[in-house]
Amino acid sequence: MDDKILHTLEYRKILNTCAGYTQTSMGKQITENVRPDTDLESVKRLLQATDEAYTVERLKGTPTFGGISDVSAALKRAKIGGTLNPHELLAISNTTYGARRIKRFISQMNEDEPLPLLAGISENISEQKALEDAIKACISDEAEVLDTASPELAQIRRELRSGEVRIREKLDNMIRSSSVAKMLQDQLVTIRGDRFVIPVKAEYRSYFGGIVHDQSGSGATLFIEPESIVAMNNKLRETRMKEEREIEIILQKLTAKVGEEADLLLFDLDLVGQLDFIFAKGRLAHAMKASKPIMNDRGFLKLRKGRHPLIDMEKVVPIDVELGNSYTSIIVTGPNTGGKTVTLKTIGLLSLMAMSGMFVPAEEGSQLCVFDAIYADIGDEQSIEQSLSTFSSHMTNIIRILKNMTPKSLVLLDEVGAGTDPAEGSALAIAILEHIHRTGCRMVATTHYSELKAYAYERKSVINASMEFDVNTLSPTYRLLVGVPGRSNAFAIAERLGLPNPILDFARGQVNEEDQRVEHMIASLEENRLGAEVEREQAEKLRQEMEQLRTRHQQELEKLEQQRDRYIEKAQAEAKEVIAKAKREAEEIIGELRQLAKEEGASVKEHKLIAARKRLEDAEPQQRKKSGARNQPKAPRKIEAGDEVMVYSLNQKGHVVELAGSKEAVVQLGIMKMKVSLDDLELVQTHEAAAKQVQRQATTVKRTRDENVRSELDLRGANLEEALIEVDRFIDEAFLGNLGQVYLIHGKGTGILRKGITDYLRRHKHVKSFRLGNYGEGGTGVTVAELK
Repeated sequence: MDDKILHTLEYRKILNTCAGYTQTSMGKQITENVRPDTDLESVKRLLQATDEAYTVERLKGTPTFGGISDVSAALKRAKIGGTLNPHELLAISNTTYGARRIKRFISQMNEDEPLPLLAGISENISEQKALEDAIKACISDEAEVLDTASPELAQIRRELRSGEVRIREKLDNMIRSSSVAKMLQDQLVTIRGDRFVIPVKAEYRSYFGGIVHDQSGSGATLFIEPESIVAMNNKLRETRMKEEREIEIILQKLTAKVGEEADLLLFDLDLVGQLDFIFAKGRLAHAMKASKPIMNDRGFLKLRKGRHPLIDMEKVVPIDVELGNSYTSIIVTGPNTGGKTVTLKTIGLLSLMAMSGMFVPAEEGSQLCVFDAIYADIGDEQSIEQSLSTFSSHMTNIIRILKNMTPKSLVLLDEVGAGTDPAEGSALAIAILEHIHRTGCRMVATTHYSELKAYAYERKSVINASMEFDVNTLSPTYRLLVGVPGRSNAFAIAERLGLPNPILDFARGQVNEEDQRVEHMIASLEENRLGAEVEREQAEKLRQEMEQLRTRHQQELEKLEQQRDRYIEKAQAEAKEVIAKAKREAEEIIGELRQLAKEEGASVKEHKLIAARKRLEDAEPQQRKKSGARNQPKAPRKIEAGDEVMVYSLNQKGHVVELAGSKEAVVQLGIMKMKVSLDDLELVQTHEAAAKQVQRQATTVKRTRDENVRSELDLRGANLEEALIEVDRFIDEAFLGNLGQVYLIHGKGTGILRKGITDYLRRHKHVKSFRLGNYGEGGTGVTVAELK
């Protein structure tokens, strides 16, 4: 892509804006040097990476690249054997840590939200934890070599501190001496040239031996190293030299480790720079409220509400433009200051941004093409140095474009043919546009010449367009109107500004009839367009309202269906719970029956148990009818005295004693008698059938269990004599009722009742064995008797 074209379309300004969002010098350098890609698959990958960064920015914010710096120079020097200083080593350690932190951040994000491209880049960042730890163990955060860097260094620094303490003590004793104190300018110890000295008044120089290292600006004070500590300072100096040599050894060892990993670290720097650039594009997309364009390589572009990214979002007028489908060339006509040049630059710049992997400031669904090149001749290219006129400059650019363009190129021409005689200029413009159109590339051109309106109208795949102008306000609206040629509006503007009518009439007379018909036709088209646009807006508004109503009704319907489903599920769950409870109780009863049959050898048959269970399963609860809804009699025949009936309202069985009129009957319910409405009764068994059943039962002497016989007897509160009478009667009933085991509840108390009952059970003929109750049966407060 030609750098001059990039400059013309202000591509560099977009790169500078994007570079402002980078966090590292590597990312900034990559951003400043990026160029549009001409391969469709590469562009799609670049946009996908930006989309992933955009997603990360939306969900978690941009990861921090803090601590990462460009250490490539230090790495290259370490690679060839140079020794790095502590600051460079610390920067390398911080950079490796920052790169590892970025890698960990992207890996964690990739688990929640797939980021295949970002994860693929970050996974290639090497893990340099060992090198990082080695540097951190020797270099402090202030870039100082630590005492712990080596045992030798620790020993040397202990000697240094000890030597400094001895020298200070000796000098402190000296300056505190009254004879010396009067010779000193100040009673303090200071350092000159790494040697300890004291400030002596100049007039007492002869009284002091030693070495003068410095003097004050006035000359009144001499900084003297007393002779008594010269040897000690010399020793300290030697120790410092040892320290420097040991530090040099430590730095050389660390540098060697860095040199071994230099290639990997340089590769890591490049990866970190790429990630920084990608995240910068994501942040730029958020700032511009941009969207990801759909890319193709078939020369088709469709911008929906496209905005020029360098114009304030509050002021820029979006454009809608389509090129490469029904038509391959657009000729934009109309007066100056209408926004034609901005339209050209918007189309070109958004195409360059998309080809560089950047989102574009347009609505979702916008489509752009990957061109092999974009050519533009925009603005005043007059060159004073080359003594070229505006026309000559434009022709030079156009000739170069005609020489290099291909069918896969995009050509943008501003004011084609301008700067010369109108008749020759319009003819030349038509010839140039025709040649470009025949080549098959995509073209958008602007012009003043009205002749080009007819050219666009007559050529297939070429369409007119114009920038809208409001005659009432005498100002452009900057809206692109595709399909409508531009009007000069000169007469209308002059009339609005107050030009006398005679002059206007004379001017209109100078325009030939054909041109006037064209102007009237354009005006009619524009009026029809405005009317159609108003109607379209009204239709769109109605459509949106209907869509909202449909959505609301759909939501209400779904809500009602959900409520219905919840009610049904709740009713089904309640019914299942009732059935499950009944089945559990039935299973418990059947289990007890089977256990008794096993223990006692009674006449309870297995097939009867199965049949009983089947009847229980079939007896699922039906939907209860509302009160008063039972209008049909439940019995097929009239209820009479002696019949067994079911009382619905009490859910109990009883026997009819007598009829009380035509609507009521006296029913025996246990020990109670009560009047019940005949509508509340259902015949269970007639008195004749009951009598036959009694007769059949009388012929059978086989002992069966009576379901009404109790299996436990509560004797608490009774005396022993009363209790024994009750126990005797209870055991006989249990034996006749075919019970195998009974419970006698006597309580714990003093134990007299328990002892008397156990003595009685030992002698009873129907008692097989007995025991005290277990845990859960009442313990020692209950005696459990097994019957024969």
